[in-house]
Parts: sequence; C-alpha cells; structure tokens
Amino acid sequence: MQALVKKLKLLQVGDTAVRRNPLFYADAQRELTHLEQAGLEERRKWMLARLREVLWPASRTGYGQKVRGGADIASWPLLTKDRVRAALADFQMGSRLFTIKASTGGTSGAPLQILRSLRSVVFEQVCIDRMMQEVGVDARAARCAVLRTESIKNPNDLKPPYWIYAGGGSRLVLSSTHLNAATIEHFAQAIEDFAPDCLLGYPTSLEALCFLLRRTGRRVRIPAVLCSSEVLHSRVWQVARDVLGCRVLDYYGQAERVAFAYATSPDEYRFLPGYAHVEFESAGMDGEHKLYEIVGTPLWNRSMALIRYRTGDLIRVPAQWGERELEELALGLRTFSGVLGRDSDILITPDGVKVTGISHFQRDVANIERIQVIQESAGKVIIQVLPTEEYSERDRDRLMHNAREKLPVSMQVEIRSVTALERTARGKTPFVIHRPQVKELLDNTRVHGNIA
Repeated sequence: MQALVKKLKLLQVGDTAVRRNPLFYADAQRELTHLEQAGLEERRKWMLARLREVLWPASRTGYGQKVRGGADIASWPLLTKDRVRAALADFQMGSRLFTIKASTGGTSGAPLQILRSLRSVVFEQVCIDRMMQEVGVDARAARCAVLRTESIKNPNDLKPPYWIYAGGGSRLVLSSTHLNAATIEHFAQAIEDFAPDCLLGYPTSLEALCFLLRRTGRRVRIPAVLCSSEVLHSRVWQVARDVLGCRVLDYYGQAERVAFAYATSPDEYRFLPGYAHVEFESAGMDGEHKLYEIVGTPLWNRSMALIRYRTGDLIRVPAQWGERELEELALGLRTFSGVLGRDSDILITPDGVKVTGISHFQRDVANIERIQVIQESAGKVIIQVLPTEEYSERDRDRLMHNAREKLPVSMQVEIRSVTALERTARGKTPFVIHRPQVKELLDNTRVHGNIA
C-alpha cells in the first residue's frame, strides 16, 4: 500500500486516488460546512458525539488498556511523544491494510513514525482545500509554485534550472537552497513564465524571496500565498503583500494531526472546528497573558490512538480568559494571536542563504534517539547524535547524506556521537544552537530583511 501511494503521488491521478478519494471527500466537506455554520452548543454536541466514536476503539488498544481510558476523555492521561515512540505498537488500532506511513518533522531532534488512515489523509486535504478557498484559490485546478525544503538538486550544482515540474505540469517546485542574490532573476523569470495561482512556502523561504525581489526592484505577481510549518511574522506577512500583491493564509498543524489553526490576517488565528478535540494545558504567565500548551486528540485517524497528545506548542491568551473563553477558542469561535513556534531552527550559509528543513536531517535514519545541530560558524556545522547500541556507520552515512542534500559544499559538516546534548542555562535542550558569530549573522539578515 505504501509503495502504491508513493507512485500515485507522482501522477495527476494521485490526488484523486489518495488525498481526494471520493469515498470520503464529499462527506468531510459536508461535516466542515455544517460546523462552520453552527453555534457553540451545536459544536459542543457534535464534538462529544465524535469523541465517543474515537475513544471506544482507542480504549481497546494496548495503550488504552494500560491507562484504562474510557468514554470520558478526562479518564485518559496526557500523552507525550516519548511514550508513543517507546511503544509504537501499543497505539496502533484497526486494520493496517489502508494505512499510510508518515513521520513528524523532528523539530525536537527525534522524529516519530506515524500511521494515518486513508480517511484522515483525505480529511486533511479537505481542510487545506478549504483554506485555499479562503484566499480565492481552487485547489483542484490551481497552478501552484512550491518554495519549501524539497531537494530538487545537489546544493553544489549552481547552474540553472533550480526547479522541476510536477503534477502533470501544474506544480513548479523550486529549490529554496539555491535562492540567493545571484539566482533571484532565474527564480523570478521561472515564476513569471509559470504564472502560478498560488505559492506554497515556508515563511523563511517566502521572506528570502520577497527581500531579494524588493532589493533588485523585480516585480512578480502571485495572487495568493499559503504558508505553514514555521512562524509567519507580521513583517513577512506585510512584505509579501507589498512585493507579490498577494493574499496570505498561514496555517498550523503537525504530522500527528492533533490540531489545525489558520489565519488570513496577522494575529487572527482560529482553530478549525471538527478537525480535532483541542484542550489547553496551563504553561504559566507571559507578562499580562497566560500561556497554554496545545493538547489535541485526532478525530479522523482510525489507525493510531493519540489521545490527549501534547504538542509542545504554546499559545498566548488574555489573562482574564476562563473556561468559557477557552472552550470557545478550542471550538473555533474565538481567535488568538498565533502559535509560539521555533523560528530559530534554521542555518545560514557563508553566502547569507537561510537553510530551512533542518529537521529533515534525521528522516529515515535508524538507531538514533535524538540529534542536535550546532552551527559553530557560517562554514561549520556539527551534528551531535545520541545513538542507540545498534547505531552503525551505515546510520551515520545516511545522516550525513541527508545533511549534504540540504547544505552546500562551502559548509563543513561533522557528526559526533555524544552521551548528552547541550542544554541552556534554563535546562532546555534546543534542537538548533547558533554560536555567537552565527547569531550576529542572523541578526544582520533580520535587520536588512525587515522591509515592512
């Protein structure tokens, strides 16, 4: 099944056969439309009914039996990624015949393997399609340019083209690794010739594109931009509107599919009702605001029992908000300023290019508990590895291969096996650490790139 899915995704029919499977797509659309038009009481009633459908099969898994989870979600403990990783089989439920494998991005330095049911994959696509409608884009027919972390070619191959076409020619997939002052005209011309309806990108890549276009005085028209996976700062939001003349939508989610939020204006994010059961775990104060960790339970994935899963992501809300306001927030009836994410998880090359997708270094690498990436200087990166007993040269070579796919030859990469990772003064273990001279480089690019 997994091999078939990968092949289908390369074809135009892949969207219909997998992500827009007609068996589930129309039903999911109807559910979302109903909820978006419903008030608090109706949303609450729907959520409780849906939760009962989810908790019953979850209670029969190995994990559900161990924690004695029942029909009331309060009977389930909060769930951490480490617990899932330690006993993955305990969380699997239902048939594995129509499941699709995925992996978390590994922003904590340790990716987690996830199983998704076909229905959950389709529901995710419905959500994204509806988000694109918010900015005037028909997802089924749109011509999309993509500027994320896809490895298009060797980072040391400096000759154009810096893109490929996919989806039967409906997608222009650009290499963010090759985006710099020397190549911006090639990128601009390729985008102009392709005439996309929308751009799908990471905020750091969008920022680099817009800054380079503005600095060179080049104009490129893209009607809509959809961002995800990183914090989209208001300054980038504004410069994208100014330089590209676009409408912007930013959305938040995770590979575990336990929460989904979106915004079409800065500081006005909203959880999508019906996507997941969202709760908030108190995480202290931030001045006059309260901090809460997002805790979510998927409502559509019948392959894994991720009940009350701690995302580690924080939001900030007014200190005076109580249970009623938080419930309205969880059900999509109130907005919040955004998810406090990890926008520091990037590297910078000697040429000043920001490299995203660092969490992909550990993708498909076995026998590693966790990694930590330290940028000592513009030209040197150290990857610290907490290995298991089975860790071998083969695993190390795979890790190096992944890193070299993202980083140019001008950056030296060293892999070290360690018994402990570096901690901050507060005891935290960052995924990416920048040494002082690297911080200075990043600060300089932020100052010069702050065009809003």
